[in-house]
Parts: sequence; structure tokens; C-alpha cells
Amino acid sequence: MRLRRERVENAESVKSVESVTCIFLLLLVLGLTISVNAQETPNQIMPYSYQFYQKLNPEVYSPETRFHSSIRGYFSDDPLLQEKYYNLMNENVDLRVRRSWLRRKLTDEHLLNAHGDDYDFYADLLPDGQIGKEFKDGTQTWLNSRGAQAGGSVGDQFSFYMNFFENQSVFSNYMTRFIDKNQVVPSELRGRLEPDKRIKDWTYVTALLSYTPIEHLNIALGYDKNFIGDGYRSMLLSDNAANYTFLRLRANLGNVTYQTIFAYMLDPGAEKLTEVRSLGDRAKWAAIHYLDWNATERFSFGFFQAVTWADAYPEGKRGFDFNYIHPLIFLRPLEGANTTSPDKMRIGFNAKYEVAENTAVYGQFMFDEFTAKEFFSGSGYWANKSAIQLGVRGSNLLHIDKLNYLLEFNTARPYTYAHYNRVSNYAQMNQSLAHPLGANFREFVSLLNYSFGRFDFQAQALYAFYGTDPEGFNYGGDIFKDYNTHVNKYGNFVGQGIATKLYFGEVRAAYVINPKYNLRVELSGIYRNEKSAVTNLQTNLITIGLRSSFRNLYRDF
Repeated sequence: MRLRRERVENAESVKSVESVTCIFLLLLVLGLTISVNAQETPNQIMPYSYQFYQKLNPEVYSPETRFHSSIRGYFSDDPLLQEKYYNLMNENVDLRVRRSWLRRKLTDEHLLNAHGDDYDFYADLLPDGQIGKEFKDGTQTWLNSRGAQAGGSVGDQFSFYMNFFENQSVFSNYMTRFIDKNQVVPSELRGRLEPDKRIKDWTYVTALLSYTPIEHLNIALGYDKNFIGDGYRSMLLSDNAANYTFLRLRANLGNVTYQTIFAYMLDPGAEKLTEVRSLGDRAKWAAIHYLDWNATERFSFGFFQAVTWADAYPEGKRGFDFNYIHPLIFLRPLEGANTTSPDKMRIGFNAKYEVAENTAVYGQFMFDEFTAKEFFSGSGYWANKSAIQLGVRGSNLLHIDKLNYLLEFNTARPYTYAHYNRVSNYAQMNQSLAHPLGANFREFVSLLNYSFGRFDFQAQALYAFYGTDPEGFNYGGDIFKDYNTHVNKYGNFVGQGIATKLYFGEVRAAYVINPKYNLRVELSGIYRNEKSAVTNLQTNLITIGLRSSFRNLYRDF
């Protein structure tokens, strides 16, 4: 009865989706029609790091390139990025000067290199350590990570990459609180994270195989992350959560790029169906489709759809649903064809307009439920669940070379990304697949980056307003709670519950010792203040360390 009632209430939503489907078909036909000068899809994928990717802004956000900027990670052998990538990997490397083996390995080259007529291979050790002081609580923090990476290519069609880290750390107060509650290190994996122990112990691993079998098509098999959008955050699909297993198909037809992801994820916080430990954590599947169309030299538009479903239920094992395997099909009619479907469907849009050379405005809109009658009535209906992003970004600010900036606003209504079955919600390993704050929030974030030679500088300021839950209530911020336990059917608003304000600022200064694997000495300062009627948590943290690797580890929440 509950499922039937939900479908009746959202009948208008289905009609809206069908209209969107028609528009999407038209855009696809138009995009394919005007696609000219299509380029061959490369295959050497760059690990996604915001700090590194923003150095590519002049090439990526230029009206002259028509680059599909919202689909990350990029390819290092993409004709539009190849030269810039080579220059960044060889920053301040003078090939005319003969240096010692030790100096080259320390500052210029991979630790191991092998080259042949049709293959390349490299490998590096990845030290990643920090020491710090949290002044508010008087806590000494530290990080001790030992890692390694390897990668390479075989011919022009196949490449691979992998890394591994073994980690121990004492975190700052707010990080420790998050880890103790969620039993996962943010943006990383689980491990020995007992709440009664200050020292946390965990591992991190990435693996990616990339294959381009025919012109315009790349196939990737990975244990990694994905990101869709032009912003620092993504309300559609971000790299906020832990790595997961996926199969990804990416087709490039010039002005149109189409990407399909089939993913297998874990939900360790979900109630176990059996006490048999050998079955492990509960799992979910996801099918995620995204089409990006460069409509003009300056304007691009993307259509996003994703469906998630539990791998097993108390009634039995379900596994992968082959109804969703077709890469060129609309998921909503398939999901709706099952009148008692337990799956969760989400639809969204991404748009970008390059208003000037190296300056772009962008935005996203995502909804997982929408009832037009309730939306336009302004009644605060709980099931009108949506998320919005608006932003502007650019490079060479004030005509200063390599000075990049970003200003962004993000918001998600209460109960967005949640489901009545937490295994089908929009999360992986106890972390949101979209925004780290989950739902029921507004956020303003600004970033400023500057590079000079091998020096990198970054400043970030963030303000967020969100609502948390009193004990025993669900006001819509926690996406792991059953959305049918909502407190009010009407009158819902962003920030309901325990109103909380978050102020976050960070400055970083780094010197890159070796650009091949981002080995750097980094000094960082963090100010964080979280205030509500029941919480007043302040963090003043300074750290210095020897860091390495290209990856995003989000600590700004």
C-alpha cells in the first residue's frame, strides 16, 4: 500500500519525466547531427585532483576547444590537453642538463621507468605524512601513510593505473567525531576505526584499466571514483565517497559525449540479513547514464539519470538487474514498468556557459521526486526533493597568469538522496555520492589557487547552514534514514531541525618536489567553527607534511 500510495502521489512526476525524455531525445538527435570533426577517444586517464585539474582551466574552459569539461577524469593523451599535461609533468625540468641518477629520481622522474616501442611502465613510492597541532583541544595530530603506485600503457589502446596506501593517524576533533559515528575515513575506506581508540588504522586502494577498442569508445574497469560536473562539488555524482567497483563506457562523438556507469557499492551500516560473517556487508547496484552536448562554442548541456537498488532483500537475493544493462535507454520507464519496484530513480541536468575567455558559469539541478502541483503551491511538501548548484569559475584572475578562482552555491532540500530502504539511497560506504553534507543544507564555497613554478597556493572559505536531527526525529538531513519517517508532510524547509552554522577556512602552501607523482612539502592551516543550540565545536589546526599522489580527500565539512 505504501508503494502504491507513493506512485499515485507522484503520477505528475512521471509525466514530467516523460516530457524530459522527449526533450533529451531531441537534444541527442541534434547533437549527433551537428557533430563534426569528431576526435578519437584517448585512453590514458588522469587521476582526479582538484588542485591539479584547475591548472588545466585555460584549455578546458575556452570557447575555442569545445571540451567536455563536466566528465572527469580527463585523459592525459587527449589532443587538447596533451601538451599542457606534458609541461606540468616536466615543470622546471631542464633536459639539456645532465643530472645525477639520485637527483633525477628525486625531482624529475618516476622511481622506475620502462619504455619500449609499444609499451610504457612506471612505478613510485608514495610517502604521505603529516604532523600537526590542534590548538583548541591541545591535541597533536599526525598521519603516517606508506603507499606505492604503478601505471603504464600497452600500445595505443590499453592503459592501467593502481595505487595502495597503508595508513595510521590521529585526527583533529571534528574528523574523529565523524569517523567514530560513520565508521569510515572521509573519502577513503573503512578499517580499524574503534571509537575508543585515538589512533585510526585503515587502507586505501585504487585500480583502473582503460581500453579503447574502436575509434570514439573507451571502456574502463575500475575500483575508483567518478565525478560529473564543472564545480568543486557535484550534486549529481561526486568523488566524496569511498572507491567502488564499476564498469564505465564513454563514447565521444565530437560535440556529444555519452557515459554509462554500472557500479557495485557497499552499505556497511545497513542491517545485516544474516549473522553469517562470510557474506559481508549489504551491497547495492547502480546504473548511471550521462550525456553531455556542446550545443555551441560556449554552451553545453548535460542530461543525467541514475538508478540504485539493493543486491538482496530479506525475501532473497536479487543481484544485478539486467533490465538496466542497455547503455542507450531511459531508466525511468524501465523502473516504472515494475509496478512494485523497490528501486530509486534520480534525474538531473548540468549546464555550462563560457561567458568570456577562461570564465564559465555553471549549474546543476537534480530531483529524485517531484510533484508539480505540490511544488507550485509552495506548501513545503516533503516529497519534493531536489538539489541545485550554481557557480562561476575562471583562470588568470585580474590578468594574473595561473591565478584561478571558483565561487559556488549548493543546496539540497530535506530528504533528498534518501529512500525508504537505506541500501537503495544515494550513498557508498556510509558516505554520500553527491555532497558531504547529505541533504537539508545550503552552502557557499570559494576557492583561490595560484601556481608559480613548482609552488602551489590555495585558499578556501566556506559557509554552510543546515539542519540536524534531535534524538528520535528525522528532519531530512541524514540520507541514511527512512524518508517515510519524515516529521511533517507539509511545511518542510531547508535548515529545519536543529539549525546549525558551519564556518570553514583553509590555506595551503606547497612546494612540489617531483611533479610526476605530486611529491610535495605542504603547510596547511584550518579554521572550523560549528555552532548550533546543542553544539559549539571549534577547530584551529596547523599541519606540515610530506604529501604525494593525485586524489581528493575532502575534509571541508
